[in-house]
Amino acid sequence: MFESMKGKQKKILCGIFSLVLVVALVVGCSKKAENTLADKSEEKKTFVLKVPSVVNPTGPSPYLVGEELGFFDEEGIKFNYVGVIPATQTVASVVGGKIDIGGGHVNRTIAGISAGAKVKAVVANSETTQAIPHMVYMTLENSPINKPEDLLGKKIGIPTIGGCNEYIPYVYLNRFGVEKPNGKMEMLVMPEPNLEQALRQGNVDVIGVHTTKDTMLARGGLKFLFSDWEAFNGNSGGATPSYFSEKFIKEHTDVVRRFVAAYVKTVDWINANEEKALEITVRKAGSKPELARPTIYATHGLIKEESITSWIELLVKFGEIKPGIKSEQIYTNEFNPYYKK
Repeated sequence: MFESMKGKQKKILCGIFSLVLVVALVVGCSKKAENTLADKSEEKKTFVLKVPSVVNPTGPSPYLVGEELGFFDEEGIKFNYVGVIPATQTVASVVGGKIDIGGGHVNRTIAGISAGAKVKAVVANSETTQAIPHMVYMTLENSPINKPEDLLGKKIGIPTIGGCNEYIPYVYLNRFGVEKPNGKMEMLVMPEPNLEQALRQGNVDVIGVHTTKDTMLARGGLKFLFSDWEAFNGNSGGATPSYFSEKFIKEHTDVVRRFVAAYVKTVDWINANEEKALEITVRKAGSKPELARPTIYATHGLIKEESITSWIELLVKFGEIKPGIKSEQIYTNEFNPYYKK
């Protein structure tokens, strides 16, 4: 009888052990299933960003190059090109949701934010070097214009009012002693491809174009006056960061982070492959090869503090914005994978 009881206990213990084993297996499998579902839920979902159409690019387009190389696809980012957005309307178009991301010379961004626009720059674009500046200003070879003060009272042909086009001559004159130069020259706006012809025909005295001195001089009959490098005495004047609305950043933080990651990879590739980047841009945009020239992009797309503060100071000085705006209101590098606090 004792042995029989012992056998029964053995069977009960075996049964309990088997039950525990089954429960453990079920729980383990369910956890594995949960983890699999979690992994799937964290996969990058494709997000379509509304951006301005790339028209007559004067340098490599990060959108077109990044698309071609698959960098944006890797981050689940697609572009919907919504048409031409005038430079003067870019900030308003981002705030109003017509486009998701804007770009252009940083002084427009600063002026927009100062006026109440809730946007913030998140990644740097082009910047200036002496060999490849943001803009150059040219005149005819036989023109009497040589010194900064010779520009006073002259007709200056530029692509758009405002931005780098208008302000670089002001900065240049101011640096060489001309106080309050705005209003002391006549700014004439026309499409950039038409500027050189207007100069040669005598319709304007000076033109400002997004190209290099050597490119313009090679065409003959022209004379170089200055670039933004000379105006700013360095590279702080050529910043053109890209920005989102603060609302978009709050609602789609991960999309912004993914966009910046792909954009950074693209601009670093462009810096290392200038000619290939130009070829891709010209082919995809259907633009004229003679208008395209290499462009230097900020390393890793990091926005430099001095490129923001120098323009804040200038806009205050020229009366376009009121004092008090801070650089942290304009930009952040927090979404950049290369940023270290």
